[in-house]
Amino acid sequence: MTLDRLVCANCSGPVSEGRCPTCRASRQRMMQQQGLFASLSPAAVIALVAALVACVLIARHAFA
Repeated sequence: MTLDRLVCANCSGPVSEGRCPTCRASRQRMMQQQGLFASLSPAAVIALVAALVACVLIARHAFA
């Protein structure tokens, strides 16, 4: 989940803006827990998987 989609239950604002202490704490915790692909959008992940599948199919066809 990305920060731009989270809404704070305390102030009803986006967590990414950090309007209240709860937002700021959640934003800090989420940034510390982010992995390698956490900053990629779902569309970018799908595009990467599609490109990987295409490369595998091309390589398989080339070496067959």
